[in-house]
Amino acid sequence: MEFIKKQAEFDLIGLGEVMLRLSPPDKEKISQSEIFEKNCGGSEFNVTSGAANLGVRAAVITKLPKNKLGHYVARRIRYGNVSDDYVVWDYSEERRLGIYYYESGVYPRKSAVVYDRADSSVCSLDISEIPSDIYEKTRVFHFSSISLALGERLRATTLAVMRQMKERGVAISFDVNYRATLWSEEEAREVIKGVLPFVDILFVSEETSRRMMGKTGTLDEIMKSYADEFGCKIVATTRREVVSPTKHNFGSRIYYNGEFFEEPHYMGIEVIDRVGSGDAYVAGVLYGLLTGNDVARAMSYGNALSAIKNTVSGDMSISSMDEVEGIIASHRKTGVQDEMVR
Repeated sequence: MEFIKKQAEFDLIGLGEVMLRLSPPDKEKISQSEIFEKNCGGSEFNVTSGAANLGVRAAVITKLPKNKLGHYVARRIRYGNVSDDYVVWDYSEERRLGIYYYESGVYPRKSAVVYDRADSSVCSLDISEIPSDIYEKTRVFHFSSISLALGERLRATTLAVMRQMKERGVAISFDVNYRATLWSEEEAREVIKGVLPFVDILFVSEETSRRMMGKTGTLDEIMKSYADEFGCKIVATTRREVVSPTKHNFGSRIYYNGEFFEEPHYMGIEVIDRVGSGDAYVAGVLYGLLTGNDVARAMSYGNALSAIKNTVSGDMSISSMDEVEGIIASHRKTGVQDEMVR
């Protein structure tokens, strides 16, 4: 891609909150379970770790409380093959790690999330705490609207980092990733419209485009409008059909340079854990864009990585490139296929 730098210390740097995740085992309800399984995740971290496991060099900018929970998350960041060079430590008396509780559903009971993240340490992240040389060190900078919704200070920091990255010729990747529990449609729409002129690679669902962004027309017209109105170079839209909490169909459509790219959907995905599958899609697409000039290839990586992520527990995608390539080959193959890899 001509708008992505050829070389830098990191291929991808993300900015966002990394939270503690607590989940009841065996699809129990939160109100029923006596124990919780501990994990961690966050949209931008999920993206950077997913891409890093495929082979790119990635780092994450975040702020963690200087305590045992913060140290646990820092270790998980390193476990995800992501550099912790830009983790900022919070020593204040008010330091805390954001938490979310995830309850996995089975039809007709839907999956559910309960957040406990107000005033977490990342909300106090200030531009002065981020090393000034970071803006020269990456090819792509990624963030989502979640980082814009968590508070005025974090929003200001995120936007300042984005602008400085753009000034240094870094490609900007943005996932709209709208969360109605964090802010209103009206506030989100106003803020996001101010961000879009800086964005090179845009990820936005059809539902978000129509409801929160107020777009009308066919999906192709909507996707093309982001390029025409705001100058976004690549627009990627996921297309998920939820048959039940444990069965999904998934695909995507990408617009680039006047062309649309799509492939047959992954049908009947057996869902173990849906959380993070959208981030896995972003990770796969960014990996493809960072390692080649083939948009169709990048889309295939995104679709496959997202499909696989649905089948494993936790927020993070832990697939290798070999696994992704094998899934893509199986997806494209017709006729009888082997039942087991051995």
